[in-house]
Amino acid sequence: MILETKRLYLRQLTQDDFGSLCKILQDKDVMYAYEHAFSDEEVQDWLNRQLERYNQYGFGLWAVFLKENDELIGQCGLTMQPCINSEVLEIGYLFQKKYWHRGYATESASACKKYAFEVLNADEVYSIIRDNNFASQMVAERNGMTVCGSFTKHYYGMDMPHLVYSVKKE
Repeated sequence: MILETKRLYLRQLTQDDFGSLCKILQDKDVMYAYEHAFSDEEVQDWLNRQLERYNQYGFGLWAVFLKENDELIGQCGLTMQPCINSEVLEIGYLFQKKYWHRGYATESASACKKYAFEVLNADEVYSIIRDNNFASQMVAERNGMTVCGSFTKHYYGMDMPHLVYSVKKE
């Protein structure tokens, strides 16, 4: 276990989590900010990237489990992401649709912010969010973040405007 909150615990993803990841990454509603649901191959690539991040950085997107039933309900964690003209430490999150609007993203993102500041000794953390992803923007704001910039990502053959949120260590 990497992190624990009142209702959740976070741990590294493993290959055994592939099926649970499919429930998240293959849901078109969950993946609307990416403009498509992932294929099995894309889910495997996503999982492989997290495993590589754990080896390279010691962190990545982690599996989020409900304590009450040990169900994998989402992902939340820290990744190094390109942002404008640099690379930043980002808090990211994705949850199964049936667990939206229950505070799990905010709860896990807040724990990841604390981890970034206290364990990784980061001075600032970011969340890079599609301009039309209002729910994720609200999570960032509840996590104490404010907009500090914007840029356009080119992904899947499209231009996707993003807002950059950040919060500094107090």
